[in-house]
Amino acid sequence: MGIDGAIRVLVVDGHQTFAELLGHALAGQPDLHCVGHAPNGMEALRLASELSPDVILLDPELSDGDGIAIAELIRVRRPDTRVVILTASEDQALVSRATAFGAAGFISKNGALTEVFNALRTAHGGGMTVSTDIMARLLRSTSPATVARNGGLTAREDEVLQLMAAGLDARAVARRLGISVHTCRGYQKAVLAKLGAHSQLEAVAIATRRGLVRPDRR
Repeated sequence: MGIDGAIRVLVVDGHQTFAELLGHALAGQPDLHCVGHAPNGMEALRLASELSPDVILLDPELSDGDGIAIAELIRVRRPDTRVVILTASEDQALVSRATAFGAAGFISKNGALTEVFNALRTAHGGGMTVSTDIMARLLRSTSPATVARNGGLTAREDEVLQLMAAGLDARAVARRLGISVHTCRGYQKAVLAKLGAHSQLEAVAIATRRGLVRPDRR
């Protein structure tokens, strides 16, 4: 945590003006503290190590390489650091790749600042946030053939699915159900396999289209 318990945020974005404006906006939030700005992937790796941010807000389109690969490397080196993707891209493959390594959010650059702030807070608390337009695109992209595949979820797998849909990551789900993280990841893999999904977000999209996500359980 940062100053007076504020959430420490590292901004990774190649657009200097945008990053500076975002930093000023974060400074206006009493519970959020921008610890620095990295304009490229190499600088992101360096600052993630030196500044120990709680959450990294990252645009995956970086000048010196693949931003998702950089985020994966950061997560390997700093597993407790959460990564929220802030993007203008509509590439669904990017979403699938990011959820595979455990991104804590997908926020559109077309959205409001309040959505970014709330995503950072949710990520720090162990949850996941997805912009409504990104979720809508993912829902449209799931084909009927994919949606139809379902071998039938067990009661425990269904519980895990409902908590995944609520935006909880594996650690938070494990705590809620009183099981180990390793066991939880096993259930999550089973859910993805039965739904024909490649990531948590895609699984939630497919389950939503099938009517398997119950609002009262979220």
